[in-house]
Parts: sequence; C-alpha cells; structure tokens
Amino acid sequence: MMAVSLSPRAASTSSNTARAAGKASAFYVKLDNPANADAVVKEIRTVPGMQTYAIRSMREYLSMMTPANLPGLSTFIHVVIGIAVTIGFIVIFQAMYAAVMERTREIGILKSLGASKFYIVNAILRETALLAVLGIALGITISFAARVGIRQRFPTLPMQLPPGWLMRATAIAIVGALIGALYPAFKAAQKDPIDALAYE
Repeated sequence: MMAVSLSPRAASTSSNTARAAGKASAFYVKLDNPANADAVVKEIRTVPGMQTYAIRSMREYLSMMTPANLPGLSTFIHVVIGIAVTIGFIVIFQAMYAAVMERTREIGILKSLGASKFYIVNAILRETALLAVLGIALGITISFAARVGIRQRFPTLPMQLPPGWLMRATAIAIVGALIGALYPAFKAAQKDPIDALAYE
C-alpha cells in the first residue's frame, strides 16, 4: 500500500468533487504487489501536475512516525519506562525478600560455620545478578523473535532495536535488580545464627 498525501489546495479541489469540502487530506492507493510501491510513486510524480502533491510509500510514511517527529511521544515513552522500572524494582525486591526468608535456616548454618556478613550479602547479590543476566538474555531473545513476527505480519511497519537501547535496558535491569536485592541481602546478613537456626 502507498499513501498519497495532498496539499491543502489540492485537497480542497478534490473534496469539492466529492461534495465534502475540507474533509479530504490524503488518499491511499492499494497495490497488487507492495514491492512496487517505490516504482509507482516515481511514476505518479512524472504525471503533469502531480508535482504539487506529497506522494509517499507507506513504508516512508510510517518511518516518519518517530518520537522526534511526534510531539509528546518521547515523554510518554520515558514515563512508561519509568513505570516499568519501578514495577520491576518492586517485583525483584519482593522475590528476593521471599527467597531470603525461605532460606533463613541455610543462612543461619552458613553464619554458624563462620560466614561473614560480607559473604552473605555477596552470595545473594551474585545470585540476583545471575538471574538478572538470564532474564535480560531471555527478554532480548523474545524481543528479536517478536520483531521477526511483526515484520512478517506487517511488512510496512518499521520496528527498530538499536544497540544503544539494548545496552541501556541491560544496565537498567542489572542496576535495578541489585538495588532491589540490597535490603534483603543486608537483612539476611544481620540475622543472628541462633535465631536463624531456630526459624521454621
């Protein structure tokens, strides 16, 4: 499919023909073969009088819909990312807190054998980092698989996964996971070995 956008003057003239003045601003032409969109655009532009019209293929038209071209979209995306990071932090905190509480006796055994507070904190943070890395790898794999599926279903819809965003998401996930696990780790390190061994 290709989009043919009309200038306001041309839109008014075409709309009068359809008895809907001021209503038409763009026309869409569906092609038998979408691969010929660029060739059709060039051919229409060669028609006398069509130089005043803005003619774009659907791929080109959709490529213009970026945060830089759509006001407010960038702010909306940052708000959604902030909400997602906050929810992720809460989920990680609850998961690690529950994991620490379930292993209170094991922590007590480690402390009774001479494990230091630093060792306990380090063990919990290492486990959290490992889970975060596995989650990041799974998330990136699903993202690339989803992009392939979306491109097959909607070939004209642009979808980008820039390396900068992947690195940023990785950093946010790892830092958020470690911050979320800090309190449970320090709480585990502060447990008294006797109380931890008596915990049921």
